Amino acid sequence: MKIRYQADADLNEIIVLAVVRREPAIDFQTAAATGLRHLKDPEVLALAAREGRVLVSHDHQTMPRHFGSFIAANTSPGVLLVPQHLPIAAAVEELLLIWSAAEAEEFINRICFLPL
Repeated sequence: MKIRYQADADLNEIIVLAVVRREPAIDFQTAAATGLRHLKDPEVLALAAREGRVLVSHDHQTMPRHFGSFIAANTSPGVLLVPQHLPIAAAVEELLLIWSAAEAEEFINRICFLPL
């Protein structure tokens, strides 16, 4: 099954727009489209899990801890953490490569730090 992405409120929306522009077949929802802007990390993780989407975030501070707590009791499609300092073009290339080369099942209950 192809990966479906969910951006959280921390992710630069330009990354989402650039990924979808480069590959319109990618299912990549923005935080605004799903109403994530004012939710806390555990709620964001739960929403992404319910929707079967890999969460994409810049939040290296709190997301890893919340992800660990979440997967202790739930199943997650996974989390991809993009460093703030990673150039947008590099982040876009990484997400496109993951989408084209990997299956969604490979990221279940995994947190990955880009670049891979």
